[in-house]
Amino acid sequence: MRLPADSAGPGAPPELTLVAPTRDLGGFAVRRALPSARRRMVGPFIFFDQMGPAVFRAGEGLDVRPHPHIGLATVTYLFEGEVLHRDTLGTVQTIRPGEVNWMTAGRGIAHSERTPKELRAAGGRVFGIQLWVALPRAHEEDAPVFSHTPASELPVLADRGIEVRLVLGALYGGRSPVAVHSEMFYAAAALEPGARLPLGTEHVERAAYIAEGAVTVAGDSFSAGTLLLFRPGDAVVLEADARSRLLLLGGEPADGPRHIWWNFVSSSAARINAARADWKAGRFGTIPGETEFIPLPDYPAPPVDYP
Repeated sequence: MRLPADSAGPGAPPELTLVAPTRDLGGFAVRRALPSARRRMVGPFIFFDQMGPAVFRAGEGLDVRPHPHIGLATVTYLFEGEVLHRDTLGTVQTIRPGEVNWMTAGRGIAHSERTPKELRAAGGRVFGIQLWVALPRAHEEDAPVFSHTPASELPVLADRGIEVRLVLGALYGGRSPVAVHSEMFYAAAALEPGARLPLGTEHVERAAYIAEGAVTVAGDSFSAGTLLLFRPGDAVVLEADARSRLLLLGGEPADGPRHIWWNFVSSSAARINAARADWKAGRFGTIPGETEFIPLPDYPAPPVDYP
């Protein structure tokens, strides 16, 4: 991997700036950058949550009870802490900082995410990002699959006060080993104060999310919790005002619009309604070691398919 040449200029400004609102998920706060009323997707990414940073006292932890997905792939990446994943395939996998959990929901899977028992006893911190990738129409009904990639297998670039770990897809001449279904990029970048990170123009849709710190783009400073979206082809340079963590993401636009309802994503409203009925009837299967579940919410489902 290699950074592109850094021009002396400030680069182009963002086309759109979104400040991620904070949501309470039953005592655990997240910042949700996507979907937004002003932008539903960036490339194939349809959902973006920042988890924490949160501090748990001894005996407390993250408890996301079993819940279902269809039509998407979940991507979990941590900066701090550990999360134990269980699913209806029988997977039991702890994820730690710098690693990747990729779960293709396809035609249907359920999973839970919790603080491991040994960490819960002592308490601790958790800080990370969860994304959802809308699967291409040809893969929306694939069989569910789970994969875990250790940190040691991900390409890393370190140069000019910058470290970039490539999580998904291709960027800066490198390619992640995680198997994906469409052209995309997703990378975690750590910048020292004053470091300048150019963002290449090879992808149609591009965005940068500031998880910590602050960056200047084209003379304007942006703080943590902000998603910056850029025009295709624009030269972009992100300059760190302080020590900062960024997430870089984007890729080819999705092959058509998507419905998103609760934990379901699909190009078909009828398919989402079928998934609602399946979860309510208990047809997603069971997760070994789990007895709880999140009930189906009662807000309205999408009424019709897209034309």
